[in-house]
Amino acid sequence: MKFFADTAEVKDIKELNDLGLLDGITTNPSLIAKSGRQIKEVIKEICDIVPGPVSAEVASTNFDGMMAEAAVLRRIADNVVIKVPLTLDGLKACKRLSGEGTKVNVTLCFSANQALLAAKAGATYISPFIGRLDDIDLEGMDLIRDIRTIYDNYAFTTEILAASIRSPNHVTQAALAGADVATIPPAVIKKLADHPLTKAGLEAFVKDWAGTGQSII
Repeated sequence: MKFFADTAEVKDIKELNDLGLLDGITTNPSLIAKSGRQIKEVIKEICDIVPGPVSAEVASTNFDGMMAEAAVLRRIADNVVIKVPLTLDGLKACKRLSGEGTKVNVTLCFSANQALLAAKAGATYISPFIGRLDDIDLEGMDLIRDIRTIYDNYAFTTEILAASIRSPNHVTQAALAGADVATIPPAVIKKLADHPLTKAGLEAFVKDWAGTGQSII
């Protein structure tokens, strides 16, 4: 499964990229607002750091506005992926953009039928929101499994990008359910490496090694 970081914070992106853990980045208007910076400036800097796909989301809600914004965003760098909402106008924009050879991430997916429409519109990625479904007492991971089955039934090439991930457990479940990508907050990516037995084992190794009085260097 590919790992995308869900952030617009350049410092976090540099750190994770240096660890070799990043395959791409997703951003959205809320993350850009949180960064306090201009969207074109942020996206350009991220694309210079990460060679993989970088999702930049349109802010308009109508087709003409989405297309005008997409024209600006995709000129920023070759690895920009245009992110559009799962609305009829968003699907229309997806169909047009994908037909022009532009990669598209269709976001705010909450049902299998929506995911089916996105695949038919030529989406490169579909972003089902796991955590937000869990928040309203629905099983977000069931949606990932349903989309996987539908896409496999018809050999759709749209990649399932599990979004709204809240915990390491979400990452495990998404991988088991067959998601192609997980877009994860930086703090959660770092937590994936944590385990109390790893920590305890390392502390024991360090103590035992110190007792030998040796040095490898």
